[in-house]
Amino acid sequence: MVPNRPYSSVISNVTVYQRAGTGAQWLSGQDVVVLDGAITAIGATAGADHRELPCVDGNGGHLIPGFVNTHTHLQQAVLRGIGEGLPLLEWLRCVGERTVAATAEQTYLSALAGGLELLRSGVTTVVEHMWPNRSEAVHDAMIRALDELGIRVILGRGVADRADVTRKWGIDPRLMQPLPEVFAHIDDLDARLTGSRIGTALAIPNPRCLTPDGMAAAREYAQRTGKTVSIHVLETSTDEDMCRLHAGRSAVEYLDVGGFLWDRTLAVHCVDLDADGRAVFADRGVAVSYNPLSNMRLGSGAAPVLEMLGAGIDVGLGVDGAASNDTQDMLLALRMGSYLQRVTRRRADILDFDAMMRLATCGANRALGRSSTAPGLAVGDPADFSLIRFDRDFACLPVRDPGATLLTAASPRVVDTVWVDGEPVIRDGVSTRVDTGSLTRRLCAMRP
Repeated sequence: MVPNRPYSSVISNVTVYQRAGTGAQWLSGQDVVVLDGAITAIGATAGADHRELPCVDGNGGHLIPGFVNTHTHLQQAVLRGIGEGLPLLEWLRCVGERTVAATAEQTYLSALAGGLELLRSGVTTVVEHMWPNRSEAVHDAMIRALDELGIRVILGRGVADRADVTRKWGIDPRLMQPLPEVFAHIDDLDARLTGSRIGTALAIPNPRCLTPDGMAAAREYAQRTGKTVSIHVLETSTDEDMCRLHAGRSAVEYLDVGGFLWDRTLAVHCVDLDADGRAVFADRGVAVSYNPLSNMRLGSGAAPVLEMLGAGIDVGLGVDGAASNDTQDMLLALRMGSYLQRVTRRRADILDFDAMMRLATCGANRALGRSSTAPGLAVGDPADFSLIRFDRDFACLPVRDPGATLLTAASPRVVDTVWVDGEPVIRDGVSTRVDTGSLTRRLCAMRP
């Protein structure tokens, strides 16, 4: 494991997107003081009392909280473009065959490439949803890559106990293993990852992949260990159709009767979540990960985000895997997440920059066990943030409104520096930890 010590420094002369009550506002000419990986002061002269610390001149740039990508599959970064034009179940079979055949080396390079792309778009925390896999070597390769990147990770270890080669009512049996072995493996990972930036979670492919007994076992384990459970729900109508056919209940009812909906459940996609389902989610404290680009690419539809928010459901933003997006660009997800909702409602006055920043930085934090549930940077927060320099890209100039520019025009080109725990893991747009030249050569040498 790469040593991940907390860092101390002063970032001076920046415009900070700073927390103000339950919202945030831009404040110019600020210093941000970081001691042992946490923000201890923000103010116009805050750095004056810490001249002994390393100082980074922000040169008038904009400092924003790190994005929290609530859903992706980093093993898919080497599968870009696969199954283009296929509906979800056929696409899943294409990806599934590659997942079964994935080697540790492919997993390592894919996670390194996808994770680096996340960092370069301002992501400091990622919820990685691994598919079930029997190979400890594959898991170790994923962890090795994420540790080398320095990104903060909630690593979902795949869990399933119903086999079905068609994937309609279960998962590929080649990817399964007994649940006690899965839970023992997670316990082992927790012991090994102590003190790192990587924690573990449970990753459930969908409601169809767990039997009632499997749900009970996974729920007991997750609640006993305080873990988040990430599960794809109602990405298309398949969950609903199969649950009604085989269990005589809706997908939400199937999960609820199984006791699988609580405040650490992160339901991914939820494109077909109706009013009854939204009421259940709100009552149980379930959060949702909204993945607009993947939903668009696969033709799944547009999740009812405004209705979910109106029902009191926490909603976070995700990019999904690079085989269904096909990038790991969180800034693009920020933009398209807004635009998709606008076009489906024929309204431009919804999901503006502030609303999308809430989704992208703290929208699902309660389900992830994170303390901050309000947008913006504040004293006491972990020093996970990004320095945006609009002058790195003339397509963003002149800047009339930094929020509007970030939402409508920004790309990873404007992300200058990214800090995690106060450590600059991206500087001048380049990783401080990964040899990108070597990574590029190794990716080019991979067989398609």
